[in-house]
Amino acid sequence: MDKNSQLTELVRHMAQQPVSTAVLALAEHIRSLFSKTVQAILFYGSCLRSGDDRDGIVDLYVLVDSYHRSYPKHIWAALNKLLPPNVYYLEIPFEGRVVRAKYAVLSLADFRKGVTPDWFHSYIWGRFAQPTALVYARRREIAEQVHHCLAQAVRTFVGNVAPQAGSIFTGRDLWYCGLSLSYRAELRAERPSKLARLYDAAPQYYTAVTAAALRDLESSGLSIDTPESESFHLRLPSAARRRNALFWRLRFFQGKLLSALRLLKGWATFAGGTDYILWKIQRHTGVAVELTPHLRRHPLLAVFVMGWRLYRKGGFR
Repeated sequence: MDKNSQLTELVRHMAQQPVSTAVLALAEHIRSLFSKTVQAILFYGSCLRSGDDRDGIVDLYVLVDSYHRSYPKHIWAALNKLLPPNVYYLEIPFEGRVVRAKYAVLSLADFRKGVTPDWFHSYIWGRFAQPTALVYARRREIAEQVHHCLAQAVRTFVGNVAPQAGSIFTGRDLWYCGLSLSYRAELRAERPSKLARLYDAAPQYYTAVTAAALRDLESSGLSIDTPESESFHLRLPSAARRRNALFWRLRFFQGKLLSALRLLKGWATFAGGTDYILWKIQRHTGVAVELTPHLRRHPLLAVFVMGWRLYRKGGFR
């Protein structure tokens, strides 16, 4: 797909939006941790949507050129390659306050693959189809690669979701459906009401990238009409819709397993991870679970016990 397509231009404009000096400081600190292996740093999530880095934790993705060159211990490189990404917690002093970040480490090669249909699960393309800012790129060529990947994430998301959005749908219908599907394919704590807020945070952007992505997909064989200015009519054989629905059911099972494994891995890499995860779940769902001193001393046991208790109380949907 042409890197200068309309869709790529839309995501490039979004990616070039200015970010706060606090986010830049976090990115600079992360660059110092990973030395010369960092190729790009992406900023996404709730703090980007709100424009406020004081409430909550900044979500960053760190793209590196090599897992093994990024870690002093081979075990972390091996785990990052086996089950990407590795997730870490960071807090630094900044202008008389503390700013906090949760950052994930992914190779640029895995990122390029993860936004394409070749990456079956929605973990990567489901995230980066949403608005994303490019905080740092080592070279202009890397920035262009990232912009192209972000555009491809939107195409992959729309292509995988459109068959489940109905015969006639709006951009809002498609994104609400797609976010619901991708969230169900992970252990996510957010309530369904949050999905509408995600779209409403940037409705013009979502509308524009939906139309551009559908045009790109139409050129590759997807049959789409636009009977109304804001609606799309997808002509697709029923067998193709059933196959697509089956794929999503497989993603639900696959994603729950992968999420549990990532949670287990993250408990070891995420300083203060237990308290953070419980805080985040309570913040988004109102579900609170007490972490006993015994479980705090045995984090691996806490993964399974607290996970079961949160599930029973509705913390995971």
